[in-house]
Amino acid sequence: MSSINYSEKIPNNVNLSEDRTLQRALEGWQPNFINWWDDVGPEGSTNYDVYLRTAVSVDPQGWAQFGHVKMRDYRWGIFLNPGDANREIHFGDHKGEKAWQDVPGEHRANLRRIIVTQGDTEPASVEQQRHLGLTAPSMYDLRNLFQVNVEEGRHLWAMVYLLHKHFGRDGREEAEALLERQSGDANNPRILGAFNEKTPDWLSFFMFTYFTDRDGKFQLAALAESAFDPLARTTKFMLTEEAHHMFVGESGVSRVVQRTCQVMNELKTDDPAKVRAAGAIDLETIQRYLNFHYSVTIDLFGADQSSNAATFYSSGLKGRYEEGKRTDDHQLKGQTYKVLEVVNGQLVEKEVPMLNALNEVLRDDYIKDSVAGVGRWNKVIEKANIPFRLQVPHKAFNRAIGALAGIRLSPDGRVVSENEWSARKNEWLPSDEDRAFVASLMGRVVEPGQFANWIAPPVMGINRQPVNYEYVRFG
Repeated sequence: MSSINYSEKIPNNVNLSEDRTLQRALEGWQPNFINWWDDVGPEGSTNYDVYLRTAVSVDPQGWAQFGHVKMRDYRWGIFLNPGDANREIHFGDHKGEKAWQDVPGEHRANLRRIIVTQGDTEPASVEQQRHLGLTAPSMYDLRNLFQVNVEEGRHLWAMVYLLHKHFGRDGREEAEALLERQSGDANNPRILGAFNEKTPDWLSFFMFTYFTDRDGKFQLAALAESAFDPLARTTKFMLTEEAHHMFVGESGVSRVVQRTCQVMNELKTDDPAKVRAAGAIDLETIQRYLNFHYSVTIDLFGADQSSNAATFYSSGLKGRYEEGKRTDDHQLKGQTYKVLEVVNGQLVEKEVPMLNALNEVLRDDYIKDSVAGVGRWNKVIEKANIPFRLQVPHKAFNRAIGALAGIRLSPDGRVVSENEWSARKNEWLPSDEDRAFVASLMGRVVEPGQFANWIAPPVMGINRQPVNYEYVRFG
C-alpha cells in the first residue's frame, strides 16, 4: 500500500520532508496556487462543502477517500506510482538501458518543454470551466464539475513538482509562469489552442471532458512510457484520475441524448424546432457540437509529420500509446506510416517514415477510442427507435494544424469549395444561434435530486450514494 503522508503541509509520497530546499520552494509556490484558485477557480464556490474524492494511496484498491470538503482546503498533493528499481527503457535509441532517475543534460530542454506543455493544460481547463457552476443542471453534475476541477489542480501540482525538483531555477520560473498564463488571454494565453476556447455551457463541458480529456489520456499514456522515470510514474497515477473526467463527459452527453430522445418520442416528432420548443437540445445541434469539439481536439496531437515527435521517441522521452503491447522492434527505423495530404483538390494518402508520423499514430489511436464512445451514445438513440446516428467527422475536417490546416472539407470527407463551406458551415459546426439556444437552457438547478429539463438523471449516484444525495452543501 503506497499511502500518502497527510501530516505534511503538502500531502505527498515522495519523502518531501527529506529535501528541505525543495519543500520550502513548493511551500512558497503553494500560496500563489491558492491565490490563482481564488481568482480564476470555480466562481462563487468558496463556502461550499463538496462531496469529493481525495487520493489517500496510489494503489488501485485504496487510492480514493470520499467526504465533504471545502475545495480551497482540498488536499492537493504530489503522488507518484510506486517505482521499480530495475525498470528499463523499452523503446528508442536507449532501449535496454536503465530508466533515468535524473534528467540527462542533452534532453533537459525537450523534457522541460514536454512537462510545461502538459502542465499548462491543467489550470487552463479550470479557467475555461470557472463559470459553469452558476448554470449547473443538477447538484450531482455540480459535484462532478468540482471533482474534475480539483483533480486538474492536482495534475498541475504533479507537473510543478517535477519542474521544481529536476529543473533548478528554470523549473521554478516555469512553475510561476503556469499560474501567469490564462486561458483566452489576448496577451498571455495558454500554450495550446483548444485550451483558449471558451466552455460557455454544459453541452460544451460534456464534449470537452469526453473529447479533450481523452486527448489527455493519450498524451499521459505516451508520457507514462518515458525513460525519465519520475515523469512515467507521475503520469501513470494521473491516468487513474483522468478516467473520471472522461466518464463525466461520456455519461453527460449520453444523458442529454437520452432526454432528447424521450422528448422526440413524447411529441412524436423529429423536427429540431419542435424539440427545441420543448426545451431539449435537438440531435442535429448535438452533432454540430460533436464536430467542433472533436476537430479542435485532434489538432492537439500536433502536425501529422513532426521531427520533434521523432526526436522525443528516439530519445526515449515519449513513447506510443500502450508501447509495451506492440510487437515491432520499438525503434521504428525504416518503418513507414500513412498520412493524408491534399493533391489537386483531392485527399490522398502517402507513406512517410513512421518516426516522423508518431503524432498521427497517436491521433489514430485516439480516434479509435473516441469512435467507441460515440457508438455507445448511438445505442441510446437506437433503443429509443429513432433513425438518427451521431458520427465523428472525417479526421481532416475543420483542422487548423499541420498539412490539413485550412482545407475546406465536409464532415464526410469531401473537399468542398470556399463557397460551399460558407453556405453550409452552420450545418456542420455550431452557429451563433445554436450557442445562444443552448445558453438559453442553462438555468441553475441545485435542489438534491432535481434535474434541468434538457438532461436525464444518471442511473446511479457517486460512490454508491443515492442520486438525490446532498453532494454539495451551500455555505
